[in-house]
Amino acid sequence: MDWKTYIDSDAGLLSGKPHVKGTRFSVEFIFNLFSKGWTREQVLENYPALSPVSLNAVFAFASEALHDESLYFLKSGAA
Repeated sequence: MDWKTYIDSDAGLLSGKPHVKGTRFSVEFIFNLFSKGWTREQVLENYPALSPVSLNAVFAFASEALHDESLYFLKSGAA
């Protein structure tokens, strides 16, 4: 999947946040929907400007963006 075909970033749109081309839907917004429990079908039904392929591109973009990130796991204290 070449996410670059579907994901763009423009300083003049959404403060430069990565978004689905041709829309004002940021990658962050779409991930927020999924974090709230939305299904793929619900996202596509409620936002017809998005396509199944553009959702795949959102995940491919995030995967690549996180690939080179370093994560530091902290031990959580007892509650």
